[in-house]
Amino acid sequence: MTDQAIIDAIYRYPVKGLSPQKLPRVTLTAGLTLPADRLYAIENGPTGFDPAAPAYFPKTRFLMLMRNERLAGLKTDYDEASHTLVIVHEDREAVRADLRTKEGRLAVEAFFRKFMPAELNGPPKVLSGEASPGGLHSFSDVAKKVVSIINLASVAAVESAIGQPVDPLRFRGNLYVTGWPAWREFDLLDQEIEVGDKVRLKVVKRIVRCAATNVDPVTAARDLNIPKSLMQTFNHMDCGIYAEVIEGGDIADGDTLKVNALL
Repeated sequence: MTDQAIIDAIYRYPVKGLSPQKLPRVTLTAGLTLPADRLYAIENGPTGFDPAAPAYFPKTRFLMLMRNERLAGLKTDYDEASHTLVIVHEDREAVRADLRTKEGRLAVEAFFRKFMPAELNGPPKVLSGEASPGGLHSFSDVAKKVVSIINLASVAAVESAIGQPVDPLRFRGNLYVTGWPAWREFDLLDQEIEVGDKVRLKVVKRIVRCAATNVDPVTAARDLNIPKSLMQTFNHMDCGIYAEVIEGGDIADGDTLKVNALL
């Protein structure tokens, strides 16, 4: 049994909690996230994170949309080659910094001290997963290194339930796909998905949604209650799936996803 979907868009989030970066194509590596996805995070009060022995911490230890919706009002860009982060606030460039340097990190930290002082639990600190031994660390919401997949038909079902438009970027996914019926992705746990000619993913988990999805990614308004709407209408709070990269390679917009169902 097979069924297919198409990649509509690819996104990554170089700094946890900040705006997405759209990519026309990307190279996946077995056992890793998208390159530079959640490679950095901004610590909100001391976590004890040790880059020499990186460990998973819950998202509440960092600046993130679930509690800090003002972040959605910032527009950011990231250059992977130079590790340069640009933060635009109120249509003006506020910071341009190389996150590999002490000076660059201090500039970003100084911006957030001024931008949201009332929401800080301690000095903000830029954390990096780049130098972690054994491969890059990702400040993901889950401990495993995964790729998140959002079925746009499921987002459309949420729109119908709520009765108003829902920007798919509220779900902060990596791969947005078309072609599956709504909620088809939930049938794929423990199944493998072939992407393009070579890449293989294994679906490992449904994504439980939190209050971050209530924040409009354009206006930064906390204007919906998506987890509540999901529970009331569908009897769950899930939208999207996590998958591990089993075999790496290049993927791009328009590539086909083929599910090899295990009978």
